[in-house]
Amino acid sequence: MSDPEATKPTLTTRQGHPVHNNQQQRTVGPRGPATLENYHFLEKISHFDRERIPERVVHARGFVAHGEFEAYGTIGDEPAATYTRAKLFQSKGKKTPVSVRFSTVIGGRDSSEATRDPRGFAVKFRTDDGNWDLVGNNLPVFFIRDAIKFPDVIHSLKPDPVTFRQEPNRIFDFMSNTPESMHMLSWLFSPRGIPANYRTQDGFGVNTYRMVNAAGEGVLVKYHWKSQQGIESLTEEQAAVIQGQDLGHASKDLYEAIERGEYPKWELNVQIMSDDEHPELDFDPLDDTKTWPEDVFSLRPVGVMTLNRNVTDHHNENEQIAFGTGVLVDGLDFSDDKMLVGRTFSYSDTQRYRVGSNYLQLPVNAPREDVPVSTNQSGGQMSYGVDNRGGNPHINFEPSSVAGLGQADESYREYRPYVSGQIMRAPIERQNDYAQAGERFRTMPQWERDDLVKNLVNLLGQCDKHIQEKMIWHLGQCDESYGRRVAEGLGLSVSA
Repeated sequence: MSDPEATKPTLTTRQGHPVHNNQQQRTVGPRGPATLENYHFLEKISHFDRERIPERVVHARGFVAHGEFEAYGTIGDEPAATYTRAKLFQSKGKKTPVSVRFSTVIGGRDSSEATRDPRGFAVKFRTDDGNWDLVGNNLPVFFIRDAIKFPDVIHSLKPDPVTFRQEPNRIFDFMSNTPESMHMLSWLFSPRGIPANYRTQDGFGVNTYRMVNAAGEGVLVKYHWKSQQGIESLTEEQAAVIQGQDLGHASKDLYEAIERGEYPKWELNVQIMSDDEHPELDFDPLDDTKTWPEDVFSLRPVGVMTLNRNVTDHHNENEQIAFGTGVLVDGLDFSDDKMLVGRTFSYSDTQRYRVGSNYLQLPVNAPREDVPVSTNQSGGQMSYGVDNRGGNPHINFEPSSVAGLGQADESYREYRPYVSGQIMRAPIERQNDYAQAGERFRTMPQWERDDLVKNLVNLLGQCDKHIQEKMIWHLGQCDESYGRRVAEGLGLSVSA
């Protein structure tokens, strides 16, 4: 019988030095004191002291899995090339590796996955042209429509800076002064606000993007991930039971399903709209507190994503994976969505703070090995490689007549939307904050409406009366019965 000890690799330091004693420090005599030249101990403990990088301000708790996206080669009934020249969509059966991170938004890294909270749904496509990140949520809308309010909405949802408790009075103080949030609140406080697990939820890009074809023609687009496992949600009571037993039930469920070979799938669908202001609509199509009606802008299937591989190291592949809304490939583009522009700076900026200036050199964030990376960027904390600069390492600038890198050819047709207007600080004109929230309330199954009202009553019951009255007024603007039922639950008159 072989000795297991004989087949183990030898323990070393990060310098490659064999470690002959990993049980005791070097000391003066067996009782100590310890000596300062304990190099192995000092390296070991100082690295341990730094094992944690700053957690994400939002989306701190999350779980990653890997897989592939298979394109249909069509967008609905038309060739994909009709709308976009992005290579990953062009051919039927073309497969693109993906990494997906599901997350909660408000709680910390060790918080519960059964809490009422939007779920992040971020997908990194490793395409022929480099990475594309589609960063979204499990709910189709958001609380606000302008990125300047993002720190405020998150602060209202985060724990009180004095008591460090998540307080309903703070949350609804902000929301009652932000009418555009009523649509998102109607999703969040319904059962959809607590998905049963990560596999049984849909995903949405939330923001409006553009697709651009080979002729340089552009359309507006919204992205939808449709769960092929169906939709399952939890009530507050069901979530409380799970939370009392396991803080990470959703991560466990996803990991074990993949290990069993039950690979979850989502079909990617898009809604497409011509790129103009659409005055016939009673809302602005760039407003991310709104959905586009599916009976007018139909869901068009594009392909299917399958997750079939778990991470091998949580820190390297989960904590250090980095997504950004600005990570687009040729054929996919930004829209003028005010939230999207703000997110595009914020997402990449927070990764440079959390992970370091060279976070894109990490394997989990880098493009595929067959996609070259050639830049003149260098230096910075934790740099462990030099990007390709061509044949002359002395040339790290462009243009150069000696060597270095050259620009890509300009054979493609650039999409050039025409924009004019005064520079100002102003809201969008077609806000219509209540119509879609009311429609959402009326189209819910009865039990979901009951659950929504109960959840709002429970939380608003902990709020100051003037905040209750303000919220009731807003909900009544969405739907008379919506406001009345919440008012009755709080023991207030509808006229309030």
